[in-house]
Amino acid sequence: MSGDDYRFGRYVPAEQVPPAPKRVTDQVVQRFEHVFEVDPERMTRFQQQKMPTWDTRRIVAARWDHLDAVHREFADEVLLAGEGPDPGPESTQDEGKGANE
Repeated sequence: MSGDDYRFGRYVPAEQVPPAPKRVTDQVVQRFEHVFEVDPERMTRFQQQKMPTWDTRRIVAARWDHLDAVHREFADEVLLAGEGPDPGPESTQDEGKGANE
């Protein structure tokens, strides 16, 4: 989600209507970049609350901030999806054997 189209200031209800959902699978829709939702048509048992756009953006931004903080604090490296770790040096046959083997 980019903050380019977000405007700080007064709350204007017409600006808080989320964009139309784009179907990802038969059970998942996406309204904002990196935000996947269960298709609201599937959630009929309990009435769903309407969430303003600013609140969705706030929650997503807080999650990205938290993820960045966790990476800075704990991660030695960050792996991207679809990429494996660095294979490192090739192992020899003797590695992993105990003294009695």
